[in-house]
Amino acid sequence: MVLVETLVHKQDPVLSHIALVAAATAGVVAQGGFYLPGRTLVTVLAAVAFGLALHARRDLLTGLVAILGTAGAVVAWALLRGVVSGGLPVVAAVAASLATLVAALAAVRLTGPAARQWLMSGLVGLGTLVAVTGWAGVAWRLERWSVLVESTMWRAASTLTYSNAAAAVLAAAALLALALAVDDPNVWWRPCAVYLTQVGLAATLSRAGALAFAAGLVVLAAASGVRTVLRHAVPALLGAGVALAALIPSFPADASPRPLLAVGGLVAGAVVALVLPRLPAFVLLGAGAVLAVAAVLGLRHVAGLDALLARRATLASRGRSGATSSALDLVAAHPLAGSGPGQGRYFWIDHTGQLVVSRWVHNEYLQWLVDLGAIGLVLLLAFVAALILHVRAGRRAGVPIPLWAGAVAAIAALALHSAFDFLWELAVVPLLVGVLVGIAGPSHGEESATPPNGEETS
Repeated sequence: MVLVETLVHKQDPVLSHIALVAAATAGVVAQGGFYLPGRTLVTVLAAVAFGLALHARRDLLTGLVAILGTAGAVVAWALLRGVVSGGLPVVAAVAASLATLVAALAAVRLTGPAARQWLMSGLVGLGTLVAVTGWAGVAWRLERWSVLVESTMWRAASTLTYSNAAAAVLAAAALLALALAVDDPNVWWRPCAVYLTQVGLAATLSRAGALAFAAGLVVLAAASGVRTVLRHAVPALLGAGVALAALIPSFPADASPRPLLAVGGLVAGAVVALVLPRLPAFVLLGAGAVLAVAAVLGLRHVAGLDALLARRATLASRGRSGATSSALDLVAAHPLAGSGPGQGRYFWIDHTGQLVVSRWVHNEYLQWLVDLGAIGLVLLLAFVAALILHVRAGRRAGVPIPLWAGAVAAIAALALHSAFDFLWELAVVPLLVGVLVGIAGPSHGEESATPPNGEETS
C-alpha cells in the first residue's frame, strides 16, 4: 500500500497505464467486450485507470471542455431518444463507450513521451498475441482462435471470435509497431512485431482490415516520411505474403489443415521480413522483384487458392449491400430523429431467396444515422471534431513524431474500418481510440503550447 501511495503521489504513470493495458487485454480476451460481462470489465478497468490519474491530478479534466461537452450532448440526445422510443440498454452502452474513451484519453494525457511509448509498446505486444493466436487458429483449426465463415472458409479471429474485429485491432497494432520500428529498428522485437501483426492481419482475410491498414500506412508515410516508412513496411509485407501463401491450403473448409507447411511459411517469411531491411536498397528492390515473380509463378499451384480468390478477391458483399439498402429505407422514414437506439431491424432477400433479418448494418456511421437520425449524427461529428482538435494540439505541443504519427495512423485505420463493420459495439474499440487520442494529444496543461520558436515541429 505504501508503494502504491508513493507511485500515485509522484504522478508515476505506471499504475494507470497498467490498468489501461489490462482493460485492452480484458476486452480482447472477452470477445472484444461485445457482451455485458466483458464490457463491464473493460469499463471498470478504464475507470480504475482514470481514478489513479485523477488522484494524481485533481484538475485532470481541465482543457477537455469541448470533448466533455460534445460527449455529454451525444449521451443526452441518445437518452432522450431512448426514453421516447425505447432502447435504454443501448443508450447505456453508448454512454459506457464514450465514458471509456474519455477516461482513457484523460489518463494518458497526464504522462510524457516515455510513458506513452511504453503504453504503445504494450498495445503492440497485445496485438502480436492476437496475431499469433489467430494464425495458429487457422493453421491447426483451433476453434477457440478461428471461425468457420459460411461453412466455406476458416479465418483467424483469436479470442475476439469475430474475424473483422480481430482485423481492426491488428491493423491498428501493425501501424503502431511500424511507427515504433521507424523510430528505432535496432530494438529487436519491433521489426518482429511489424511482421507478425501483418501475418495475423492477413490470416483474418478481412478486406476492410486490409483497406484500413493501407489507409493508415498512407497517413503514417505522410507524417514520418514515405521512404523511411516503406523501407520498414515493404519487407514485412513481403514476408507476410510468404507466410500467407503457406497458410492458403488451410483456409478452405473442405480441405485438411497443413500446419507444418504454415510453420515453414511463417519461418521463411520471417527471414524475408527481418533480413531484407538490413540489405542495401538496390538489393532490397531486386529481392522484392524476385519474390514477386516467384509468388506469381508459385501461387498458381497452391491448393485452395481458387477457393480463396472466389470468396475474398471481390468487392461484392450481399449481406452488407442488403443491410445498407434496408437501412437507407429506415433513414428515409425517420431522417431527423432516427428510429431510436437499437430499434432498427434490417430485412433483405439473400442470393438463395431467403429472408434475412439483422440488427447490424456493418457500417457504424449509417447505423448511427438510423438509430439517432441527422441530429445524432451532427452531434457525433461535433465530438469527432473535438477529438481531432485535441490531436492537432498534440502536434503543436511537440508530441514526438513516432508517437503522434503512429497513433494518428491507427486512429485513421479504425475510423475507416468502422464504415464496413459494427466495431463500436465492441468495448475494446472505444478504449483503443481513447488511448490513441491520448497518445497523440498534448500532455496535461499543454493544449495551447507551441514550440519555443513558435513553429510546429517537423
